[in-house]
Formats: sequence, structure tokens, C-alpha cells
Amino acid sequence: MRTEWTPQDLPGRAFYQLLTAVVVPRPIAWVSTTSGSGVDNLAPHSFFTVACTDPAIVQFTSVGRKDSLRNAEATGEFVVNLAPARLQEQVNATGTPYPHDVSEFDAVGLTREESKAVRPPRVADSPVALECVLHSTVPLGDSTVVLGRVVHAAVAEEVLVDGHPEVTRLRPLARLGRNEWSTLGEVSELDRLPYRR
Repeated sequence: MRTEWTPQDLPGRAFYQLLTAVVVPRPIAWVSTTSGSGVDNLAPHSFFTVACTDPAIVQFTSVGRKDSLRNAEATGEFVVNLAPARLQEQVNATGTPYPHDVSEFDAVGLTREESKAVRPPRVADSPVALECVLHSTVPLGDSTVVLGRVVHAAVAEEVLVDGHPEVTRLRPLARLGRNEWSTLGEVSELDRLPYRR
């Protein structure tokens, strides 16, 4: 037995809330941008993934026209910082709708770190920063998918094991439904099965 709905069955944001409760866990792109007037913006986006491997492209979705989207369109650059569990309060606080002329770095008390290849700063306390140049945007209804070509990656040495990021050291945050968050649960390894006739 199942309960079934169409988007028309659930009014307002109810179908959106259903989707975000079942498409889980969702990694968080903690996106830093710089406006044309020089204000550094920082915001979490939980619709985030790798879009292409060659060239290396990541994507996040701006639901509505948030500063991250406006700034990326205006300057052609952004940084995706990994949102670690130890900074959950700060990640959440940067989702506050501050005015355009207020930097979330300053409002929340986060330290900037200079990027190597783009103008927007990294989050100094984040273990990973993916510096991106804007590849393209795709408008979809009330949202815009933002695709960025990764031109530089910086990973803190303390999260590397044999030169590779170790997920138990990264301790990434994820979003679930409603106001729910999660961190890593049990981690297991399983090799892919080759096809054999």
C-alpha cells in the first residue's frame, strides 16, 4: 500500500517538501562569490553534484535568484567550499537572507582565504575548495542550475590519506527533509562487478 500524489495534489511548497524529504542525503555546496561592487557572499545550496568529469564541471541550483547566482552571472566566478559537520551552525547561518551589501563572512565571523585562480575567497576553515569559472546557467521554472568548470582544487592535508580525500576526515554535512541535517553514518566499501559472459 502506498500514498500517492501528483504535484497538483499538494499546494504551495508541499510537493517541494516531499521531494527534499525523499531525495536524501543531499550534499551542500557552500558557495562563495564576490559581487561586482566587491561584497563577498557565502551561501549553502543543497541541490549540488558533479555534472561532468572531462572537463570537470560541478553544478548547484539557486532556488530563486539568490546572490550566489547573481554574482556568478555578473563576474563569471565562484568557489564551492565543502560544508564540514564541525561548522554546521555557521553553514546554517549563512543561509540567512542578508541584504546584498552584507557579507556573510563578516556577519557569521568566518575567515576568508585567498583563492589561487578566481577572485571570490575560499572559506579558510573548510577542508576543500573548488574554484570555478562559470560554464553556463540553465533556467528551470523558479530555479536556475549553475554549472561551473573547476579550474583549481585545494584540499587540506589533514583530510588526505595517501594523497586522496578520506570521507571520514572530511565529515561532510548533508541536508535531509524539513529542517533536518545529517553527517556520515556507516561507511562501507563495495567493488563494482565486472560483466562476465
